Amino acid sequence: MARMTAARAAVEILKREGVADAFGVPGAAINPFYAALKASGGITHTLARHVEGASHMAEGYTRAHPGNIGVCIGTSGPAGTDMITGLYSATGDSIPILCITGQAPTAVIHKEDFQAVDIASIAKPVTKMAVTVLEAAQVPGVFQQAFHLMRSGRPGPVLIDLPIDVQLTEIEFDPETYEPLPVYKPAATRAQIEKAIRMLNASERPLIVAGGGIINADAAGLLVEFAELTGTPVVPTLMGWGLLPDDHELNAGMVGLQTSHRYGNATFLESDFVLGIGNRWANRHTGKLDVYTAGRTFVHVDIEPTQIGRIFAPDYGIASDARAALELFVEVARELKAAGALPDRSAWAGAAQERKATLQRRTHFDDIPIKPQRVYEEMNKAFGPETRYVSTIGLSQIAGAQMLHVYRPRHWINCGQAGPLGWTVPAALGVAKADPEASVVALSGDYDFQFMLEELAVGAQHRIPYVHVLVNNSYLGLIRQAQRAFEIDFQVNLEFENLNSPELGVYGVDHVKVAEGLGCKAIRVTDPAELADAFEQAKKLAAEHRVPVVVEAILERVTNISMSTTNDIGNVVEFEEIATEPGHAPTSIRTLKV
Repeated sequence: MARMTAARAAVEILKREGVADAFGVPGAAINPFYAALKASGGITHTLARHVEGASHMAEGYTRAHPGNIGVCIGTSGPAGTDMITGLYSATGDSIPILCITGQAPTAVIHKEDFQAVDIASIAKPVTKMAVTVLEAAQVPGVFQQAFHLMRSGRPGPVLIDLPIDVQLTEIEFDPETYEPLPVYKPAATRAQIEKAIRMLNASERPLIVAGGGIINADAAGLLVEFAELTGTPVVPTLMGWGLLPDDHELNAGMVGLQTSHRYGNATFLESDFVLGIGNRWANRHTGKLDVYTAGRTFVHVDIEPTQIGRIFAPDYGIASDARAALELFVEVARELKAAGALPDRSAWAGAAQERKATLQRRTHFDDIPIKPQRVYEEMNKAFGPETRYVSTIGLSQIAGAQMLHVYRPRHWINCGQAGPLGWTVPAALGVAKADPEASVVALSGDYDFQFMLEELAVGAQHRIPYVHVLVNNSYLGLIRQAQRAFEIDFQVNLEFENLNSPELGVYGVDHVKVAEGLGCKAIRVTDPAELADAFEQAKKLAAEHRVPVVVEAILERVTNISMSTTNDIGNVVEFEEIATEPGHAPTSIRTLKV
């Protein structure tokens, strides 16, 4: 048997589980692991500027390709606590990432040693497993179990905490005979799928609500085939956006209180049957449940059995991996189609497309300062179907989801359940690291951008190019809009007169100087007519210099983006004028019918 340190064994297992990249920040208590990482080779390491940033990089990396598992590494104490937000984000959206932390020696863990914290207990609520390994001989088994858990059932993150003496202890371990554990995923039965399709066939106006679980299962092609076989319109959730192209004849648009389309909500409210696959009925998708469920029959398919009935009781539930379920859905639908036993849904699908052509929001404005809607219109022109968009939270993300177009799975990479400000920069770096030749475009408001902008230096140091669209109104825009209900505008304005950049007026932070100071390129735009040229220049600069390029659009200070103020998907307030002629929405998926 080969003898090696437990740290070296852990690194060898990472490689055999398919890990090729890691993100992190070294420190005293994790240095033995870093020594093993260097000695072993085969894993590229990207040095973050903040350990929370490393965890978001790992998440972006995972989301970019099926099978990826992002790894982030930090030392003891605050490194682990810094990762908690990343773990929360990953667990909320069912994303597997592995966080590895160093720890004080086992003999002093409970003696208030320097940077010794019970990180396993802190991380347990936001992980599938969080463990401090106290015996070196258990390290291989713990890492093997970690990958098994991350991939099995509902995917999610794991934290492994390694005391420094455990890392340094030599153990017997033969990496050549190591094998990953089999992955477990629940699978629907033929009888379950046949019942669900009978329920669908009995309806007149069915919809499929397609969630992020289908993307996790790499089953977008099956979803599209099933929708086409049955003629059923599809509502992608925010996490499932891109499962079928926005211009597909069965794409009915998104539904919800905020990140929704006028036509999507209207079609949903006309439906009488909903088949949810790989979705979790998120509250900003459903709004008031009495409105959302009234007059509709629901079938819910989800990989996590306890997710079924968590928000509301469906009429029928199936615990299954989305791919396993969709394989059977397609199989049964093919048989029924061959037998001529599927209803004709063309009129219903056509009505959904008619709404898509009539219920549109205006995007074309020539105002200075720039209206945000115009930014997304110009993004649709500048960035093609191959673009991978990355965003987290705020009016920027909500408006982007209403107005941008996505055509492929994993091309809208969005932090859904947690929504931490600052996520976008590091997540975009993780996506770009996973797919170096991709067109990666991040979208932030000014506050999200400021939370973790130091991570731009990571892109400059490691030559990770992407374009970051920064819409700046010098406001906490979403919170300001929410404060309207309280008739206040309190502690949400970020404006100040920057004595070093008086040309900014009250817009405060000079993001161009900051980005350039961090080794990146940046362009400021104040006239909407200049946006197209700025985006083209940004693409060229990113390709030439292989660094992040920021395009800052100076927006009007106050804009209210369409959303419900009553938690009702049937009552979304259109604060701006809607499109009434084709020129109002020149990049809409369907040319506006008037």
